[in-house]
Amino acid sequence: MTKRYTLLLFTIILAFGTFLPQGIGNASSGSVTISTDTVNVRSGPGLSYPNIMTVNRGEQYQILKEKDDWIEIKLSLGQTGWVVNWLVTKDDESNSGTEATSTGGKKAKVNTDQLRIRSGPGTSFPMVGSLTQDQEVTVLDQNENWYKISSLFGEGWVIREFLDLQTGQNNSSSNSSENTEMGKVNADTVNIREEPYVSSALVGKLTNGTDVSIISKQNKWLKISYSDIKGWVRAEFIDTQSETSNDTQKESVTGVTGTVTAESLSVRSDSSLNSRIIGTVSQDQQFTILDEKYNWVKIEYKSGSFGWVSGLFLEKTTASTQGKQPLKVATVTILHNGTNIRSDADAQSEVVALADEGDRFTVKRIVNDWYEIQLRNGKTGYVAGWIVSNNGSNQQILKGGAESYLKNKTIILDPGHGGGDNGTTGANGTLEKELTLRTARLLYDKLRAAGANVYLTRSTDTFISLPSRVYAATANGTDAFISLHYDSSLDRSSRGMTGYYYYDYQKGLADSLYTSTIAQTDLSGRGVRFGDFHVIRENSQTAALIELGYLSNPQEEITLNSSMFQENAASGLYDGLARYFKNN
Repeated sequence: MTKRYTLLLFTIILAFGTFLPQGIGNASSGSVTISTDTVNVRSGPGLSYPNIMTVNRGEQYQILKEKDDWIEIKLSLGQTGWVVNWLVTKDDESNSGTEATSTGGKKAKVNTDQLRIRSGPGTSFPMVGSLTQDQEVTVLDQNENWYKISSLFGEGWVIREFLDLQTGQNNSSSNSSENTEMGKVNADTVNIREEPYVSSALVGKLTNGTDVSIISKQNKWLKISYSDIKGWVRAEFIDTQSETSNDTQKESVTGVTGTVTAESLSVRSDSSLNSRIIGTVSQDQQFTILDEKYNWVKIEYKSGSFGWVSGLFLEKTTASTQGKQPLKVATVTILHNGTNIRSDADAQSEVVALADEGDRFTVKRIVNDWYEIQLRNGKTGYVAGWIVSNNGSNQQILKGGAESYLKNKTIILDPGHGGGDNGTTGANGTLEKELTLRTARLLYDKLRAAGANVYLTRSTDTFISLPSRVYAATANGTDAFISLHYDSSLDRSSRGMTGYYYYDYQKGLADSLYTSTIAQTDLSGRGVRFGDFHVIRENSQTAALIELGYLSNPQEEITLNSSMFQENAASGLYDGLARYFKNN
């Protein structure tokens, strides 16, 4: 009888336990930036609450509270609302979803000879240059195995073990920095706000050309003083005194102008495709070139307003000649011994010379994906653009590899478990939730470098409900959804990787991911099979679930925890996605 009452009580708890009131969300601080085109703001923390408005990519809002996978934000006019956390980026978090570090902006020295720089964090990415022993670079970002750096070749990725971070430096990417210089407004109308958030109250407006005093800087905002008003404005709308000074100096030194070759060319606030469009210029318009950074050129696109345009769509001429002249002598450096120099811009043309790693040649012009170069005997030849590094103002040419199939694809990475849900626990204590996040972060960086639009259902140790994970796929119009897990069994000898799909249209993705990852990791394979898992069963998008190995097997657990396995698994999943998109 006692057992019967105990069983009845347990059944009641199961039936009604989920309806017990939840705790109040934790108060929070900081801000978030909207990271997808539009996001629904709801009146409460759940999909059942009505929409009250939408917000747009790039907008920034103050965080009021967090509850499960929802964030309450401060809107204008005293309103508040809730957004789901995977569609926004916390401004104090790394954009890449990697663990928070203080390496950004630090200097580092190369500790080996001929360190290869790649366009992404993986050996399958094309080389964009190489560094020699003791060369100094700036570290921009990192993940478990790679540093993202800025060097004379532009931005790229190198293997972490071959860089030594310099100690005793201040972090140049500090959130707040004191500043006493002057600035000038570069937009038609700029709002001054009480706090550094777009939802903060307006305290005034500024017009184009207005001079202001800069008090301090915080993230992407400047605190300014104008007349008797103090407040915050977006930094992109203010040209600082140092920038204006540099412009004046460069204008008198270069004597170079650029003529627009595109029908319409966007002017941006900074030298990046991710920066804000602040204007346009038209074909045949001419501008004085004030500065050049990688493949971007700074111009004064209208009186008193400065911005950046792609240098690929400008013909540059000097004041002393009417002919086309390069801004500076462009050269390329050979990256491999025995590189073929050919008679024409074609892989089938005759080889006229051989070059070795480190040899440098002057570039005459670009033909398709080939550089025409000046040889030492006075003749010219052609070298493939993707096997040299560019040292001048011409664009770096990259061979269309796996990244060409991933560019602009929308991909959701779902690291299994999180928060109070540990997933399985390994024979030696490894938590599945921690390992899935490690793998997802490495894969995230590779896909971002390839030009994909990538989202993580979680980037920290937080609990995300299964329906919310599925919603992430449908809300973003996903091309592929990958749920990452590690397996467990009572049989401690069980080992190997398994791929799962629920619908027939998902099988192709599961097959491709499984096959490529097995090949990269050399793990035992258990095949691809039907799996009744919520995140693929309730998913209307192309989705797959991958079990990357058995944590219950003590020997395999050690392998799965190694940095080498994590890197190889992320590379395999990356290749599998590229193969899938190539064939579909």
